[in-house]
Amino acid sequence: MDLSCSGMKNNVIEDLRKHTPQQLAELRLLLNAGLLDRPDSRRPGFFEIDGAANVYYVLRYPFGHKMLLVAAWDRQRELVAGLVTCTCPAA
Repeated sequence: MDLSCSGMKNNVIEDLRKHTPQQLAELRLLLNAGLLDRPDSRRPGFFEIDGAANVYYVLRYPFGHKMLLVAAWDRQRELVAGLVTCTCPAA
């Protein structure tokens, strides 16, 4: 199965949660560059894509030219959460 997103210029990004125009623009730039990172091992077709400002969770439809933006979160918040997890071991 080919999971690359090169040529996403003509494809549709459907936004489920009314993300900001800046988030949609960043995601479109990433997809146009052909980036598709970290497949979700538990959910076929779902991926996390790392941007400069945000991390995006998307579903790429197996047929057709559609990408579904499910969630986006701030990369800084993800880094802080990772640090808290690493520095605060469970009791």
